[in-house]
Amino acid sequence: MTNGKLTPTDVERAAMRAVTDHACQLKAEGKSIIFTSAVVMDGKVVATARNEAADTNDVSRHAEVVAIARATAALGTRDLTGATLIASCQPCEMCLATMRWARIDRVIFAAQQANTKPEFFRFPKLTIQDYHAACDGAFDWLGGVDEDRVSHIYAKDVTA
Repeated sequence: MTNGKLTPTDVERAAMRAVTDHACQLKAEGKSIIFTSAVVMDGKVVATARNEAADTNDVSRHAEVVAIARATAALGTRDLTGATLIASCQPCEMCLATMRWARIDRVIFAAQQANTKPEFFRFPKLTIQDYHAACDGAFDWLGGVDEDRVSHIYAKDVTA
């Protein structure tokens, strides 16, 4: 699924492969919260992360938020205009908001909300199309990239 404007670069495709590999590795290790992310900017991966909420008891430590924080620290700026957020699963509402606060204007993800467990979203009736419209199309997005690689982790009919 896409808003029709996004074609991943080779670096973004490689980052997606690394992100989905990482998610599959965490699943194989028996981790309970398995979400991974990266930020790509200027043709290189500037940050990677996994969900740290279970490690820290901080519910805001989603993989995307952690990756964005690492990217802003590495680049010395809160403005990530021109960056791409890569995620193993469609970012939740909090992660999409964080992405917009950082001015990230591209997001590419593997597992799509329609194909994942509903508990991954606190406002399940809000779709990425709703977020896209709510910010007047300020970001481009593409979902389902390498989704087949992680569907065994996030699918509605998979038990943890």
